[in-house]
Amino acid sequence: MKEVNIKPLADRVLIEPLAAETTTASGIIIPDSAKEKPQKGTVVAVGTGTKDEPLTVKVGDTVLYGKYAGTELKLEGTDYLIMRESDIFAIL
Repeated sequence: MKEVNIKPLADRVLIEPLAAETTTASGIIIPDSAKEKPQKGTVVAVGTGTKDEPLTVKVGDTVLYGKYAGTELKLEGTDYLIMRESDIFAIL
């Protein structure tokens, strides 16, 4: 995992989405136009949390998040999502 030069604020988390599936279980190749947005990713950076609630996720965790959660951004050629920790459903 590469180092990023960004520090999320408060309860925000920076996530690098995992690559979308390219083939089905039966081996059919999925074209780019039909691929679903991944809902799983790796935590790259975390904020400090809020005064009342510290963060439970840490850098390196693989997490599940909502389909439309977060804001997409591109840093140094890599796509990331930045979202609140409350948008994360589970740590895998």
